[in-house]
Amino acid sequence: VQLQASGGGSVQTGGSLRLSCAASGRAFSSYNMAWFRQGPGKEREFVAAIRRGSGYLYYADSVKGRFTISRDSVKNTLYLQMDGLKPEDTAVYYCAADGTLITSQIGFASAYDYWGQGTQVTVSS
Repeated sequence: VQLQASGGGSVQTGGSLRLSCAASGRAFSSYNMAWFRQGPGKEREFVAAIRRGSGYLYYADSVKGRFTISRDSVKNTLYLQMDGLKPEDTAVYYCAADGTLITSQIGFASAYDYWGQGTQVTVSS
């Protein structure tokens, strides 16, 4: 599967952005999908994921209640709605996909085989 992330930009604290990740290739619905981010000088960290099949949602504590992950299987697109943005949300955001990981691997970047190119999100105070 090929992934193309878009939707990043610059906003002020409290603003909103919606990221999109368009997927092409093998059946989109057969993949577990996730968003990760990497801030300046930081390691890549888990943001949110959606399980294939059940559609169960997972969120990092730092974004719970502010970010919403969703998928549209007709459009083959993954979304991340980000509200209440904070300066600490500034990062390059990556979408990722994997068809075989188990629940305990959901938050680990190393478990995902396919990655988009990243989109920059900058939040100013």
